[in-house]
Amino acid sequence: MTTSFIDSIQINFDEQTLWALNLALSLVMFGIALDISIQDFKALLKNPKPILVGVFSQFILLPAVTFVLIYWLEPLPSFALGMFMVAACPGGNISNFISHLAKGNTALSISLTAIATVMAIFMTPLNLQFWGSLYAPTERILLEVAISPLKMIKLVALLLGIPLVLGMWVKHLKPQLAKKLSKLLKVLSLVFFVALIFIALFNNSAVFLEYVALVFFLVLAHNLLAFFTGFSLARLFKLSNADTRSITIETGIQNSGLGLLLIFTFFDGLGGMALLAAFWGIWHIVSGLVLASIWGQYKFNKDI
Repeated sequence: MTTSFIDSIQINFDEQTLWALNLALSLVMFGIALDISIQDFKALLKNPKPILVGVFSQFILLPAVTFVLIYWLEPLPSFALGMFMVAACPGGNISNFISHLAKGNTALSISLTAIATVMAIFMTPLNLQFWGSLYAPTERILLEVAISPLKMIKLVALLLGIPLVLGMWVKHLKPQLAKKLSKLLKVLSLVFFVALIFIALFNNSAVFLEYVALVFFLVLAHNLLAFFTGFSLARLFKLSNADTRSITIETGIQNSGLGLLLIFTFFDGLGGMALLAAFWGIWHIVSGLVLASIWGQYKFNKDI
């Protein structure tokens, strides 16, 4: 199957849906930020090791092993660029919830989400540009699109940075209100966000069902590799079981919703990229919940 055929696939994702997804993503981040305070960041200075391992796993190691996987499998260029996009995104919106189900360190998960969100403003565009440019087939797409990392930084800052600052500001001024809003928004915003993804997929169900087999193995292999990357690095640095679980989940649950927004905004919904990111958005929920249900049934026999 040719690259031009895959990339000519038209996915129905109109401007209204895109704006709704923008709003949902910002709302999710605002809800997460209501749980975050400056004190959380100060506390990290006392025990920075788990955070540093998590950030390194998320923004340095995962894109690097993604490059190795792509170099080995040689997928179609737009599929490869979709994999680079997913790997460049911060942790997914449901990672905190899944970490809690898995009996991981939920506080660490929330802190990693906050820090990854701030870092993603710069690291997501830069990682996509850097790793995508190292692989010749994806470099050609980047050159054709002539994407501006600065424009992408501005959009990510708008989607993630502003809601994060606003949420922390509300938490600082009105902690009790923030606590009430957080409980409500965590559920509503996540349901809203997931519903939008599924509605978008439902509107494209014929296209999705016809071509999903082309990306199934890629997403499965990539997702398993992401989980393994986080788990292995945490074990290498002898982190506790709870910290290991959270870092594994933060590395394996990627914000593919953000990836989709960037794909439709900067790559005009490039067929292969959009198909891969959309399927990742479904698959990581399934794989994350399966992993959490397995881990959640076992108590820690030993904590290292």
